[in-house]
Amino acid sequence: MKKYILILFTIITISVSASEKDSLYLPRYEAQTYASIKSQRFFCDACGCAAGNGSSGFESLLNPQFIGIKYFAQHYKAKENLFTNDLTQNQYFNTVQIWGKIPVTKKLSIYASLPFNFHEKKTLQGDIKVSGIGDASLMGIYELMRSKNTFHQLNGGIGVKIPLGKFDERGITGVNPSFQLGTGSWDYQMALSYKYQKSLFALMVNTDYTLKTENKKHYQFGNQWNYAVTGFHRIWKNENSTISGKLGMQGEVYDWNKQFGEIMPRTAGSALYGKLGFEASYKKFSLGSELMLPAYTNLASGDIEARSRFSVFVNFGL
Repeated sequence: MKKYILILFTIITISVSASEKDSLYLPRYEAQTYASIKSQRFFCDACGCAAGNGSSGFESLLNPQFIGIKYFAQHYKAKENLFTNDLTQNQYFNTVQIWGKIPVTKKLSIYASLPFNFHEKKTLQGDIKVSGIGDASLMGIYELMRSKNTFHQLNGGIGVKIPLGKFDERGITGVNPSFQLGTGSWDYQMALSYKYQKSLFALMVNTDYTLKTENKKHYQFGNQWNYAVTGFHRIWKNENSTISGKLGMQGEVYDWNKQFGEIMPRTAGSALYGKLGFEASYKKFSLGSELMLPAYTNLASGDIEARSRFSVFVNFGL
């Protein structure tokens, strides 16, 4: 069944991006950096306690139409097992993702992503690696409000995560049950994004909530709330190119995981990150990168510690 969903998802993505422009509403491609920052949500949603989760922020609500590729890396320190106190185990979560945003009408757009994950944790018994297709995502994005002077804009989104990634029951017995390619469940998300933009400056406030359901193995990752505040400033611009910088903070809160309806201890948590990045664009191409470092981390009741996140993307405006 997953194979047929993957094939259908790929066909839809290719056919939409290759369809004739006359059949879609196509707003003018904007080169401003802050209007083309991409989201980190839906990356590695196989996470009940943040470890492994590319959090939301959902900045892609305000992008023009695009298709692109993004690399996202995360580093965590975890206990070797439940009987030790020291965080000695390094865990690395890596994702390469194809994504795109296609306008359907003047106010409605469709966002889609398909990730490939390759994760690794270094244990005393040796390195453990998993790799493969992750969970695909699909979201409808609607413009709720735009002021006449275009300084203010509010967007909302409703989406679904399709369980294409493999869920391994053996993975939930460790300190980090999120060391998976997918949740194995159909999960649903609601998102809001507000943007204030004037002259060389823009401010974005984003929040989203993900409802995670029980999978076929009777395991349910905890629901997740994300929030972010990011400021953008245009540093340089000419007729074809723009360079902008961004600075902000991003927080994540995770509910308890459950198995057979029973709460799993030491699975809830929260984290707060500071982030710094840039984006450069040339005509319809854009290149961006972002570094995130934790200001506060309390994941899995202290059994896991966030260390860093890094991302880089290349997009093409359709």
